[in-house]
Amino acid sequence: MKVETLPNGLRLLLVPLHDTKAVTVFVFTKVGSRYETRRTNGIAHFIEHLMFKGTKRRPSTLAISRLLDGVGARYNAFTSKDWTGYYVKINHEHTELALDVVSDMLQNSLFAPKEIERERGVIIEEINLYEDNPVMSIDDLFETTVFGDHHPLGWNIAGPREVIRRVSRTSLIQFRDRHYQARNMWVVVAGRIGHGLDTELRRFFRSLPSKPHQSVARPYRPAATSPVKLKWKDSEQVQLAVGVKGFRYTDRRLPAASVLSVLLGGNMSSRLFIQVRERRGLAYSVSASVNPYEDTGTFMVQAGLEKSRVAEALRVMTSELRKVKSTPVPSSELKRTKEFLRGKMILDLEDSDAIASWYGRQALFHPKIETPDQVMGRIMKVTARDVQRVARQLFRPTAMRLAMLGPFKDPKPFIPIVRAV
Repeated sequence: MKVETLPNGLRLLLVPLHDTKAVTVFVFTKVGSRYETRRTNGIAHFIEHLMFKGTKRRPSTLAISRLLDGVGARYNAFTSKDWTGYYVKINHEHTELALDVVSDMLQNSLFAPKEIERERGVIIEEINLYEDNPVMSIDDLFETTVFGDHHPLGWNIAGPREVIRRVSRTSLIQFRDRHYQARNMWVVVAGRIGHGLDTELRRFFRSLPSKPHQSVARPYRPAATSPVKLKWKDSEQVQLAVGVKGFRYTDRRLPAASVLSVLLGGNMSSRLFIQVRERRGLAYSVSASVNPYEDTGTFMVQAGLEKSRVAEALRVMTSELRKVKSTPVPSSELKRTKEFLRGKMILDLEDSDAIASWYGRQALFHPKIETPDQVMGRIMKVTARDVQRVARQLFRPTAMRLAMLGPFKDPKPFIPIVRAV
């Protein structure tokens, strides 16, 4: 692993992998939907779309995609609440092409008025897709329930349709210029790295504009929120998410929370999967996850249920949360859970794009970049007492929140069930 900072403040991170012929160029920008206001909610995601719509040298989507498709590259972009990423995974023989295209998009995108107008419709259809798919939209509803509507962490990344319809080209460019600057970005290259890559990186990215300070997101300040949020949907299956505010990226309790999430719902032998699905047939799917942000996070249990058995399933779920608070995890179960996490991490990080994503998020949100082995070392040190302590800190009756998509209008019957932890 090698880190270098260019004169303009852009930071480079090189992660050589010798047993691959692929290389991934991944650019991370520390901006996402939590940097927006009510009037601009959805603009970070809109900008991500527009980066692929043509540059001065390659004035159309086709001009960009034809180059990359012509060498079998994989490429995509993502907008989250606190970061945006662009990557090209390519045969290492074409590393220069990947650097050229990505740097060109980030520095020279046209934001042509006709493309902006066309993309409004594309994004609105994307919003429709998420809203029509309960499995995809329950996460957003849950975070609105947990974080409230007073802060951008509680808003949808894609934004409301009315913002997408009216946001101006000027606003888009101003937002881009404010956040897409060298000191706010990392370029991570992972995979088969050839000689002279340092020189190539400097050549392609040295012209990124530089400003004296990084972008700063509005800190999250807790506020009163309703314990249950229902969204009406006339359906036979109900999607629900129950959980709490969790831990930030750098919280020392995060390894224990990760173990707790796998123990409860991380695989087909987890407690919730066995109790909710296998023994009672209450759900087709049930899972648990830890989702950190820079200054807060969530711990979420998610399930898809038959509507007549929602209350029963919630009682089983809260029973399992109570149990992990009151009874230490047996050593054999704890060992299996940690070995699962270790094995999953090894499999997840087999590819250069996964390695680049790992190191990029480390670089953005951690004061010191750690290797997967270092992070795994902390997880392997988690004790049964650590898991129980974290469960007690997280699963407090007044902290519990429930989001549900289905044919329900009255939240009152669900409040005592959710708080029975």
